[in-house]
Amino acid sequence: MLFDTHTHLDDARYNEDREAMIARAREAGVEAFVTIGCDLATSQAAVALAEQHPFVYASIGVHPHEVKHILDSWYDEFRNLAQNKKVVAYGEIGLDYHYDHSPRDVQRDVFARLVGLAREVGKPIVVHTREAAEDTLTVLEREGARDVGGIIHCFSEDRAFAKRALDLGFDVSLSGIVTFKNASAVQDVAAWAPLDRILVETDSPYLAPVPHRGKKCEPEMIVHTAHRVAELRGMAPQELAEATTANAERRFAKRFPRSGRPT
Repeated sequence: MLFDTHTHLDDARYNEDREAMIARAREAGVEAFVTIGCDLATSQAAVALAEQHPFVYASIGVHPHEVKHILDSWYDEFRNLAQNKKVVAYGEIGLDYHYDHSPRDVQRDVFARLVGLAREVGKPIVVHTREAAEDTLTVLEREGARDVGGIIHCFSEDRAFAKRALDLGFDVSLSGIVTFKNASAVQDVAAWAPLDRILVETDSPYLAPVPHRGKKCEPEMIVHTAHRVAELRGMAPQELAEATTANAERRFAKRFPRSGRPT
């Protein structure tokens, strides 16, 4: 049984077959999902979707692409959303210097404030970082992110970054990137990181793993990611699945349904 720790189940690309897509994932062995908010509207949608399914949970926050749109009123909205029992984390939040859809100084300032809010509401943090490794770690260290810990989602950095993140109490979440031929640094971390500190995710509908690279990603494809991580670690896929699911339960402080095949 697998746990997809980072999905975007509310994405419009699933509008025509969302329930069928979720059923396919359950049939493939995905026992639980966290669906991620990227702004206020998608955070609200994530919570609403989680409330419809006992095996779906939500994370709320503002993606770095969207922080230029944030309003002061959103912070109270997020405080209220965080009280919902289906909300297990705060994010995705962080820094993205690849696209710079929001100014970098605004990204850093809002990221710091959102880390503070995560600490206030007592939720682990789901971090997005792209081409901003040093600034991401600096904000996490300076703002006391260690108090709640969290996840470096869609890990795409190297072992040096992973060591600092682990020291801060963050787990490494491996996406379809680990299956890519040129992802040697990520594969090194997947093989090296402590077994009790790794997670798996799809980031669906993005980053479909090999052999589906370039297609719309679905949570059922997490099987390929998990098999590749198991191969890199020299362990059985079932053992890897059990470990990463246990890690997710610990990180999100939840006991998730274990009903087997979808009902």
